[in-house]
Amino acid sequence: MSVEVGSKVQGKVTGITNFGAFVELPGGSTGLVHISEVAESYVKDVNDHLKIGDLIEVKVISEKDGKTALSIKKAIDRPEGQSSSYSQRPPRQGRVDSRSKDFRSKGSFKPKENFEDKMAKFLKASEENLSSLKRNTETKRGGRGGRRG
Repeated sequence: MSVEVGSKVQGKVTGITNFGAFVELPGGSTGLVHISEVAESYVKDVNDHLKIGDLIEVKVISEKDGKTALSIKKAIDRPEGQSSSYSQRPPRQGRVDSRSKDFRSKGSFKPKENFEDKMAKFLKASEENLSSLKRNTETKRGGRGGRRG
């Protein structure tokens, strides 16, 4: 008996790999829950969420060439207004959230240094690096002023 795509079924976890979990479905067929379909949040290790022998509810995503793709997170019923937790994450620390405010439009952004100052610093550092590089390589090659023996 083949399960229909889009249906929710109960299954038993029969194996866990680093890329997902194998689930035995009704009728004796087996499907794979990919690691990205295990939970709404980031899953580093499937073993943190599932154990062999667990009974879980899964949704059949696709079936192709005898391979059944399953999802645990799509099998969870959510109220209509609620979306996935990825869109509800707070912005990362120390970064400007481009969706909430545009720092360029307010006129409050002032660079600490202007372009000319940055270029002058870069040129000075670059010349220092080149001169120390020349000094070190000329003595090793026996260039001008090197000892001759």
